[in-house]
Amino acid sequence: MRTILLLTISNIFMTVAWYGHLKFRGEALWKVIMVSWGIAFFEYCFQVPANRIGSYQFTAAQLKTIQEIITLTIFPVFSVFYLGDKFRFFTNGRSSRGRLGNFARRPHQNVLPSREMQERERSQLDAQ
Repeated sequence: MRTILLLTISNIFMTVAWYGHLKFRGEALWKVIMVSWGIAFFEYCFQVPANRIGSYQFTAAQLKTIQEIITLTIFPVFSVFYLGDKFRFFTNGRSSRGRLGNFARRPHQNVLPSREMQERERSQLDAQ
């Protein structure tokens, strides 16, 4: 149980370090990199002990699987409540397999970020 708690705390720090800067797109890239590294330090302070303690009970593959399950639990919450994303399992009634099929057939329509999104961000930055 201690391993899972440490992995969960580590994952929260990791998610903030990797994705928290997306709310600060106007900041210089070097600044958000430095802040992300600082946050990631705390991730490692929990991740390394979690893996060390957990290695007496779990294999490395099991630890990684636990970490990924935690990620799949933490990230949607972070994405919705911090980034303001709308979380959906399915879009337009299609399954994820259908969406992947569409991506493979029409890759030009799935390029991220879209030109419209880039122009909107530029105009928002100019307005500030």
